[in-house]
Amino acid sequence: MLNILSIIGRTKPLITDLPHYEHELRQKIQESSFLVIGGAGSIGQAVVKELFKRNPQKIHVVDISENNLVELVRDIRSSMGYIEGEFKTFALDAGSLEFEVYFKNSKPFDYILNLSALKHVRSEKDPYTLMRMVEVNILNTIKTIQIAISSGSKKYFCVSTDKASNPVNMMGASKRIMEMFLYKYGDQITNSTARFANVAFSDGSLLRSFQQRLMKGQPIAAPNDVRRYFITPEEAGELCLMSTLLGNNREIFFPKENDELKPMLFSEIAMKFLKQKGYEPILCSSEDEARAKVLELKRKNQWPCYFSPSDTTGEKEYEEFYCEGEEVDLGRFESIGVVKNSYRAPDEILDYFLAEIEHLKKIKNWTREDLIELFKQVLPNFTHLEKGKSLDEKM
Repeated sequence: MLNILSIIGRTKPLITDLPHYEHELRQKIQESSFLVIGGAGSIGQAVVKELFKRNPQKIHVVDISENNLVELVRDIRSSMGYIEGEFKTFALDAGSLEFEVYFKNSKPFDYILNLSALKHVRSEKDPYTLMRMVEVNILNTIKTIQIAISSGSKKYFCVSTDKASNPVNMMGASKRIMEMFLYKYGDQITNSTARFANVAFSDGSLLRSFQQRLMKGQPIAAPNDVRRYFITPEEAGELCLMSTLLGNNREIFFPKENDELKPMLFSEIAMKFLKQKGYEPILCSSEDEARAKVLELKRKNQWPCYFSPSDTTGEKEYEEFYCEGEEVDLGRFESIGVVKNSYRAPDEILDYFLAEIEHLKKIKNWTREDLIELFKQVLPNFTHLEKGKSLDEKM
């Protein structure tokens, strides 16, 4: 069993506010119904568990991953058992006709939480996946918040990212635009969001890949010049829960930086991980050398590592949870900061963005450059960090 906190350089949990609000949170959950979209991913599962253990009246989970939904149910049944209320899962795409019909035939939900996202910088490498990122991160958010409004839901929550603050990649920029739409719809429904750091060992993360490489007998690779903040999946779930139930309209929750939450090098975390697994990290000078030495080193309880400078598109040098011009409240909670007045874009800018996306989809012809240029028109200060190389071109 991994000791995640020690690997990410921590000694204690980050979200210390939860016990102070436990009575209020539990009371709200016990008298409410919840729809969690994208609830089978790492963060989504963490949120579902936080809700489930407080006995909601109803919780439905929607996700496109049938396998992850199956594991979620097995995990919950094997750890927490059952609740008095209704717990159901649906293998659906939130942007599909099937989802619309499902929602139409469901009783209204008090809270709708949207945890679905394309979260990888590598997803912007081609125009087709990049358009899907627009679809999932922006258009599906608009679609589901409109559904929440039309059904009379009390609150809508949608997860964001620290990379939305002064974005340098399209993933972060898509979430920044998503935040702008949330602000607009705040006139019609109370909504909030959360920006948080890298979620350690979440699906698809570099840290999760360390586990995969070990299991498959392959070398570990990581950048040696990129520092990131890390939180656990449980802490991500707690932050989303706090924002959903305690966040006011248009507020963005984020973890406060403190002595426990410090940026760490990926290469440093890789070495901590290997040592906890009983292996001595051995630095190699190339990918070829690392691949060639696995069997030889494994016999000596050693493991080959290839650490190199970051040279791919969209990798931000540092992380930040808020940017200049945003009003930030650092006194309301012990461990959580709150952005209170993120930028409101003029409606005509947002309407223009949607019209251009619709046009590109209608003619079925667009380039990566078309989408980058459109994002720059909506986000004038957006500087896309282009290096001409994708993460798919590295080990």
